[in-house]
Amino acid sequence: PLRSREEGHQHSMWQALRTNDLQMVSTDHCPFCMKGQKDLGLGDFRKIPNGIGTVEHRMDLMYQGVVTGEISLERWVELTSTTPARMFGLYGKKGVIAPGADADIVVYDPKGHTTISAETHHMNMDHSAWEGFEVDGKVDTVLSRGKVIVEGDQYLGAKGDGRFVKRGLSQYLI
Repeated sequence: PLRSREEGHQHSMWQALRTNDLQMVSTDHCPFCMKGQKDLGLGDFRKIPNGIGTVEHRMDLMYQGVVTGEISLERWVELTSTTPARMFGLYGKKGVIAPGADADIVVYDPKGHTTISAETHHMNMDHSAWEGFEVDGKVDTVLSRGKVIVEGDQYLGAKGDGRFVKRGLSQYLI
């Protein structure tokens, strides 16, 4: 329902994000291919695996709220970085650019433009729920612990580069 402005769900979501009735936007990122997975439910919808992959597009889709004036640039950073880090007990290492933090940084090009497509995304799935959706702004560079792992449209990381980060208690429970 969020893909269509006409249904009114987008307006309600942006309003709730502005007023802090919604404090965070996330994705469960459950990518399944149509062929061999989603098509299992053609004759029986109960066999369709639940979920879609959207983690790659979350920053871009949320940035559209900045482009259209629905949220401020500061609110976008809060929604996509600071609040999730606080919620999951990671703030200090994640969600902030500061001495002692992990230096996981997204460099975002506000003048960039892209069309979301299964042909160009980096997720392991053969379709996109946002196929053909035009977005203004684009992730330019991604650093993980200070090391460039995405440059333009190219993934430069290596298998095993990631590491487990132990969570603390949510700052909202303290």
